[in-house]
Formats: sequence, structure tokens, C-alpha cells
Amino acid sequence: MCSKNRLLASALFATIVTAPGSAGAQCVGDCRGDGQVSVDELVLMVDVALGTVAVSQCAAGDTNHDGSITIDEIIRAVDVALNDARCAWTLVWSDEFNGSDGSLPDPSKWNMETGGGGWGNNELETYTARPQNAQVQNGNLAITAMKEAYTGTDGIPRQYTSARINTAGLFEQQYGRFEARIKIPQGQGLWPAFWMLGNNIGQVGWPASGEIDIMENIGKEPSIVHGSMHGPGYSGANALTAAYTLPSGKFADDFHVFAIEWEPLAVRFYVDGNPYATQTPPDLNGKTWVYDHPFFIVLNVAVGGDWPGSPDATTTFPQTMLVDYVRVYTRQ
Repeated sequence: MCSKNRLLASALFATIVTAPGSAGAQCVGDCRGDGQVSVDELVLMVDVALGTVAVSQCAAGDTNHDGSITIDEIIRAVDVALNDARCAWTLVWSDEFNGSDGSLPDPSKWNMETGGGGWGNNELETYTARPQNAQVQNGNLAITAMKEAYTGTDGIPRQYTSARINTAGLFEQQYGRFEARIKIPQGQGLWPAFWMLGNNIGQVGWPASGEIDIMENIGKEPSIVHGSMHGPGYSGANALTAAYTLPSGKFADDFHVFAIEWEPLAVRFYVDGNPYATQTPPDLNGKTWVYDHPFFIVLNVAVGGDWPGSPDATTTFPQTMLVDYVRVYTRQ
């Protein structure tokens, strides 16, 4: 490796100040996968950025999955090198969706929710357990919203179908890093989401159970995603929330990694490794912080509802959310 590049990496390592929470479980720059980032790995990232080494030599540096390494990714790798704790995550659960094409989500990991009762949001779809609405395709989970007349077992006629799956009773965790790589659908009235609910919802109800929305998008905001927390006294339109806007393009154009890092007194929100919000108990102004028990994961694509509004003449169907993976980590 070029000595000039080694000097550049060493200088970055020596001078950049750590930004708390900026690296996360991806361990950007951990080319060897050993849970830390060395000067040699920083040098390797510089070589990739300059085009003298293939990106495959340090795939962990390419957090945006665009086949290159940018100065921002190098800076985040320096942050990891300066703050080893950000790499101290252990993978404890995942679904890579590598089943047979056309198969339903793995029933040992996911429950399929069904029904067309509006789901508390005046949604317009019926969720089904059919492969037409949720199936494995080419290493991804495809959740597809369709425009079709359908009446489910609840007897409620609807003009749209989709899917909603969760890990309740199968996998639930308190604290950790939760992330998914997703390509969302697009169109007015679409409402894709990657989120979590407290596992005590059956006992205490919502919102006392707590809800953490890792990613929500409404179709009329193609370049914006929202990260929110709902609890007693701060739910629905009054949730604790923040938004992230893409620098260019639409979220439906490509896959993006959406994540939270959840600790006892903080929840940090990320898009593509970029931190955009940190929520803590003081942000609630005296209301109850209910994020002290296990939560389960939910993936769905809603059609219509109070927040996104209904589809209109510009909305085309079918619309599919592709999920490359869902991964959950704990601290080592």
C-alpha cells in the first residue's frame, strides 16, 4: 500500500473527533470482521476510494452499497477506530430471506397478520396470508400491495390487499441494534413501515406498550422517512418524531439501510449509517419512558389511512416493498 495513503489514514485517525453513535453495527471499515478498525484497514479504504484496490477487499467500508468508498465513509471508519464500543455488537437474530422463490415468510420467524378492519388508522387494505402479498423473491422478501376486490375471513370487503408480518412470540428483544435493508414502494397513499411494538401490548394496550417506528414513509413524501416513538401521552400525531431527507433522489430508487440503536436511556435513529435523531427521557417533558421491556418487529405496507391519505389517479399498482434482510444485534 502507498505510504502516502498510510500517512493520510494515520492523520485522519489522529485528528478526527468522535461523533457519538455514528458507526453502529455495520462497523464501517472493519474489513477483517474482527470488531475493530485499524490504521491498516483505514489505509485499505483510502486505496479503494482512490481506485487502486477493488471494493471487494473491504466491503465493510461500502456502507451505502454503491460499489465505492467515499470520504464520508472513511471519516465514519475513523470514528469507529476511535470509539471501539460502536463496533461491539453481536448478531443474535436475522432473516436474510434466502428461502425458495415464491415461499411465504419463514413461519419459525414471522407471524402473518390478517384482516381489513382499518388497524386503528382507517387503512383501506386487507392484510392476507397469501404469497401474492408476501413471498420470498431472489433473496428478498417482497411485500406487495395490490388493487383488487377482496373479502377476508373477517367478512370486510376491501379494494386493496397487502401483507403485515411480525415476530411476536417468536423473537422479542429489549435493547440492541435493529436494522433492515429495504427498497420501499412509491405512490400516493402507500405507507411502508419497519417498526416495533412492546410485547406487553396484549396486557396494557397501545400506546402504553410503546412503539418504535424505525422507518415509515408516506407516498407523497418520496424523499423523506420518519423515525418515531409512541407512548402514553405522546402517540399518533403527537409522537416523539424526526425525519430524514435524502440528499437527492427518492427512497424507492434503491435499497437503504434503516436502523435504530436502543439503549436503556436513549434510542438513536440511522439511515445508511447516518445518525439523524437521538431520543431520550428528557425529550418527553415528564411523560413516561416505556422502552424498558422486549419489543417485537413488524413489517408492512399499508394502503391509505389517516396520515398518507388515499391512493389517487397517479398511484399505480401493484407496489412492492423489497426487504433484503432484517438483523438484530446486542452489545458484546
